[in-house]
Amino acid sequence: MGKFKDLLERYDVLILHGALGTELEALGYDISGKLWSAKYLMKEAAIIQKIHETYIAAGADLITSSSYQATIPGLMEAGLSQEEAKTMIAETISLAKKARESVWSQLSDQEKSKRPYPLISGDVGPYAAYLANGSEYTGDYGQVSFDDLKNFHRPRIEILLREGADLLALETIPNALEAQALVELLADEFPDVEAYLSFTIQDSASISDGTSFEDICKIINDSKQILALGINCSSPLLYDVALEKIRSLTNKYLVTYPNSGEIYDGCTQTWKAKDIDAKNLVEHSQFWQKQFQVKILGGCCRTRPNDIKALYQTFRN
Repeated sequence: MGKFKDLLERYDVLILHGALGTELEALGYDISGKLWSAKYLMKEAAIIQKIHETYIAAGADLITSSSYQATIPGLMEAGLSQEEAKTMIAETISLAKKARESVWSQLSDQEKSKRPYPLISGDVGPYAAYLANGSEYTGDYGQVSFDDLKNFHRPRIEILLREGADLLALETIPNALEAQALVELLADEFPDVEAYLSFTIQDSASISDGTSFEDICKIINDSKQILALGINCSSPLLYDVALEKIRSLTNKYLVTYPNSGEIYDGCTQTWKAKDIDAKNLVEHSQFWQKQFQVKILGGCCRTRPNDIKALYQTFRN
């Protein structure tokens, strides 16, 4: 165990890199299609680095690589060879490293003293991201098996770690079988890697496929590699009750990065009306940090760099 554990122990709060696809869309880029934001790894990788730089400058301590939607089968279906797909996934770490050095080299000593040197999280999105059918929010993977899931995740994890990811972000996981496959894969084949794991939820008692938090924590609690556990890309209105339950079931550090409260339609790849919510991301995060000792705070889909900057200004200053 190493850099990630050290940061978790040294800082009261760590600020997480924000949404990539949302920012691309805000800048005028079309992210429709199965590859979503990952298609710009092939078309205009410089914009990915620029967005990383924006989030690091805003205060992100953990830089999430642009590999969420970048999978070998997905990239090959888009016309790349297997080797080209592997190179593209490797590039996601290179872009994050370049962004980190670009921003860090421009900070004053005073600015550097307020925050840790950012770590790069190799983003391991769910099998659902490859399916591109909205199953991040249902966990319905059809007949996919335990071994299928391990075989799907293995090559991307190998590449991310080989290229120098400091930890893994196993994020937006909607399915208990997938969580179990990831935990076992890390233990058996990548025993030195550190990670955090976050789920999507549709209610305050279970992850998206209906598996209870009790059963999920049984899968996660014995893992020495999963250092933090939490919820992402779900309505912030569900978090209060869910976090209270999770906090009672685990001693892991907690991570929260909700979406804006809007609801994703996987069929049309569009976001529907926002839930009624009187609080903003900072106000929610302040409550979660105080009430449940959440360690890693950020925002997911439909949040932007100014949201991350607001978290930094609130928790770091």
